[in-house]
Amino acid sequence: MKIDSSRRNFLAAGLALPVAGLASTTAGSTSSTLAPPEPPAAAGKLAYRVLGKTGMKVTTVGYGCMITSDASVITRAVDMGINYFDTARGYRGGQNERMVGAALGASRKGIFLSSKSEVKDKEGVLKELDTSLKELGTDYLDVWHLHSKDTPEAISDELLEAQQIAKQQGKIRFAGVSTHRPPKVLDRVLAAKVDVLQFTYNFAVDPSSGPAIERLNAAGVGLVAMKVMAGGPRGKNPRAPQMQRPAAAAAALRWVLKNPIVATTVPSITDMEQLDQNFGIMADMTFTDADEKVLAARLEEIRPYFCCMCGKCDGVCPQGLPVRDMLRYVMYADDYGQFPLGREHFLTLPAGLQAVRCNQCSTCAIQCPNGVRVAERLIRAQELFA
Repeated sequence: MKIDSSRRNFLAAGLALPVAGLASTTAGSTSSTLAPPEPPAAAGKLAYRVLGKTGMKVTTVGYGCMITSDASVITRAVDMGINYFDTARGYRGGQNERMVGAALGASRKGIFLSSKSEVKDKEGVLKELDTSLKELGTDYLDVWHLHSKDTPEAISDELLEAQQIAKQQGKIRFAGVSTHRPPKVLDRVLAAKVDVLQFTYNFAVDPSSGPAIERLNAAGVGLVAMKVMAGGPRGKNPRAPQMQRPAAAAAALRWVLKNPIVATTVPSITDMEQLDQNFGIMADMTFTDADEKVLAARLEEIRPYFCCMCGKCDGVCPQGLPVRDMLRYVMYADDYGQFPLGREHFLTLPAGLQAVRCNQCSTCAIQCPNGVRVAERLIRAQELFA
């Protein structure tokens, strides 16, 4: 199957950037009183960009802690000079924050720390923030995200009020939202004057994200890219062919970083090898013709199972299944090696949806325009989690 022209152009060109936006975000172009002191030089090179109107000078390669189990990798990342770390209250059944806090230790003041909460009411989310602070061993978060908000309605007034209360109490410095669908929440994020948006962004995502994040950048919203590898730290799916993973991972990270309006990235890192490779990208972020060829091949490889979040399947399933979400849940298990995380999300579905079995349908109503084998992947989710 050939890559359609819009996705091929997106892969090759990335996003166009107004000159004004480039001037505000290019590494080294802006000094900030919020930048921590630089550590002694490590092997490689540190590159910085400013996180929107927060003024925080962050390394272009940050650290996504979601699936890290070895605290020494986080500690080494701090020593190397990476200064943006992201976790969430719900990661690893609530244990990730505790591990991150222990790993950071006395280094906390020298880095920028982000966490997230999925709680949906004001009282509950503020209580969870207090838990996060306790587990992380800190008095404040640099960025606190309302987590996994993919519709405007999910970013409720009471949750935004909770963030303002937390700011006033000095428990957070900046308010953020994390989302898999920037175009869907764009207007709500702008109206709410959110400081930071953490969003799915990689070479395989739907191109409609481009104009949305350009508008966010123009408004001064700090942009943090997640899921930058398009399927796990090494993009390993046991049901996909085994191409050269390190080359694809490096090319994927360079593809994201070639867009200068992205201030930092939070790739999941599990071991020293991944840390060294990601850190090394900062020394030369040039996206080459060879990288483009690697990612074109990778795009064909992942096409049968990777959801690009275009949203064209929303509301199509006659059984009412949230197809896009379920594809993400099975990605957590197969690509990230995080079965508990995938199952935890699956079990939040209403009981009636958990009971649906796609193998009982004679044909699937959803024909993904991007080539995802939807019925096969949903059956896989049901076999794993139900």
